[in-house]
Amino acid sequence: MPTAPDSPSPAAASGRAVDREVVRLAVPSLGALLAPPLFLLADAAIVGRLGPAPLAGLGLAGAVITTVTGLSVFLAYGTTGSVARLLGAGDVAAAVRHGVSAMWLALGIGVAAALAGWTATTPLVAAFGAPADATEQAETYLRVGWWGVPALLVALASTGVLRGLQDTRTPLVVAAAGALANVALNVVLVLGLGMGIAGAALGTVVAEVAMAGALSTVVARGARAHGVGLLPHGSDVSSSWHTGWPLLVRTAAMRVALLGATAAAARLGTTGLAAFNVAFVVWGLLALALDALAIAAQALVGRYLGSGDPDPVRTLTTRLVRWGLLGGAALGLTTAALAVPLAPLFTDDADVARLLVVALLVVAVLQPLAGWVFVLDGILIGAGDGRYLALAAVGATVVFVPLAVLAVQASSWGDAVGMVALWSAIGGWMLARLATLAPRARSQRWLVTGGRG
Repeated sequence: MPTAPDSPSPAAASGRAVDREVVRLAVPSLGALLAPPLFLLADAAIVGRLGPAPLAGLGLAGAVITTVTGLSVFLAYGTTGSVARLLGAGDVAAAVRHGVSAMWLALGIGVAAALAGWTATTPLVAAFGAPADATEQAETYLRVGWWGVPALLVALASTGVLRGLQDTRTPLVVAAAGALANVALNVVLVLGLGMGIAGAALGTVVAEVAMAGALSTVVARGARAHGVGLLPHGSDVSSSWHTGWPLLVRTAAMRVALLGATAAAARLGTTGLAAFNVAFVVWGLLALALDALAIAAQALVGRYLGSGDPDPVRTLTTRLVRWGLLGGAALGLTTAALAVPLAPLFTDDADVARLLVVALLVVAVLQPLAGWVFVLDGILIGAGDGRYLALAAVGATVVFVPLAVLAVQASSWGDAVGMVALWSAIGGWMLARLATLAPRARSQRWLVTGGRG
């Protein structure tokens, strides 16, 4: 665990100094962020060998699980900013205590979500309106997959604690080990033992539990080093919830849009749904790669504002927007170049592969826009501007709904047209987010200093 950093000096606000800070935090964060989509990509590559129905079912189950965990992302994002503020203010013990309480909150939410989700599996999957063969496969995956949710949420909160303490290397090591273990387990369980899609779910659950145990051990060791108890503190749990509930609303609004996209894809049939879901996993992978910059923003903005000096934050904002655009362009070009060779890795079905290439090309075009949006989102999260972010997300989702309806109607002109229209609707949603985030970032009304945002 770190000691309290020195307050940023005017020199620290220089562009090169800020760039070095960003690289120090963002590069390890990139590896850690890739673990969840790598889990899904590994599952998709392995389950895809079983046929279109299991692959489509995996996509539906993944949409449900990622919705639940996504709604709890405040356990990582909100915790990062809050812990970083306390660290910047020089109170390391308070920062660690706040983080420990956030982990207990994560465990409680995770257990409740797993029990509720297991009970409601059938209606949740049925709500997508997917073909019966895909629906059956999705239910099979979820019956097992729910039991990894508590561990996944604890891992999220633990990661947030460590990021707030400016440690992004430990989550990287744990995430890399978890991803490798997940692949190995799924190969053995799905292909070796013939457990089908249930084996993919079991392998992921085991990997998630191991990751949560490793991260929790690191935080517990640091807590003992700073004389902090391992039991939750009521005031810190309350503070975590107060900081987190606007981010919960924000994420809920975003998940409505993304679930709406999956529901729209279900109207394209089993082939279209399978292609969309693989492209959606790739989209998530690229989004989290860009989100490494947002993670660095959360940790640095919180620390700088906690120290009482907003000047480095202004420099950081300018530099990160540039990084987001350039990073998005690089990822977009890479995705476009790899679209054709990637498709056969996920399916042996020619029609699914054809539609997947179409989807990936549109995904590639959207990456610079995504980089810009994610960076601004991370900056405002780090500043604790959750209420504005909640309102902005709701507004963007309202814009997305009619676009998704139009995309479904466009599918009558052909499955490729429907696929392009659906991903273009997602692009319109991203533009709506940018239209709300960019003016807010320029206003600087969110630059509130002090240990408590």
